Amino acid sequence: MPKLVLPPDAPSLADAVAQAVRDGVAAGELVPSVTYSVYQLAELLDVSRSPAREGLLRLAEAGLIEIRRNRGFRVLPPQADDIEEIIGIRVALEPPAARDAAVSGTDAQHAAIRSALSAMAAAPDDASFWRADRELHDLLLHAAGRPRTAAIIERLRTTTALLGPPTTASGRSLAEIHAEHEPVVAAVLARDGAAAEAAMRTHLEATRDLLVANLSA
Repeated sequence: MPKLVLPPDAPSLADAVAQAVRDGVAAGELVPSVTYSVYQLAELLDVSRSPAREGLLRLAEAGLIEIRRNRGFRVLPPQADDIEEIIGIRVALEPPAARDAAVSGTDAQHAAIRSALSAMAAAPDDASFWRADRELHDLLLHAAGRPRTAAIIERLRTTTALLGPPTTASGRSLAEIHAEHEPVVAAVLARDGAAAEAAMRTHLEATRDLLVANLSA
């Protein structure tokens, strides 16, 4: 069985199970090609079968997994139309948040955003790079005063993580992805809201176009 951890701060056991599975997908512990047992999942997380099933039903409703009768569940890799929808949601939410982060973010928040970009550039491996990338987007959303949006974006990124490493899925190098974030951060630090919004939109739309093109090829 994969290595999964039950988060201690979830509002309910079903929520905790759902989050543990999402985290397992994002970490590559749960992969689309394998059918997993609900009973083994409950045992692994040390919960009863009822919250395990309830948590999985929530993920099935979100389209993240498929429940296979009398067999278990499997992770569903996203298709091109899924990516269109997911990035479409992000385009609606993150560019205006980047604008607000530029205008309303504190100096301390801006310093943390700058550090996250530097961490991306200095990352010694892919895993460290993607942690810094996630942190950068999360910091921007919190600097904009949008913690609920940050939680939504994190869940959406879990789904796109099923495509595999973003460098492979989109065909870009780490250096190219880092370079797409530089104008976003530069605009935020300059407190130029319009430029920050435009740069974030450009980054997300480029990501969408490359992911969809590769899935459709």
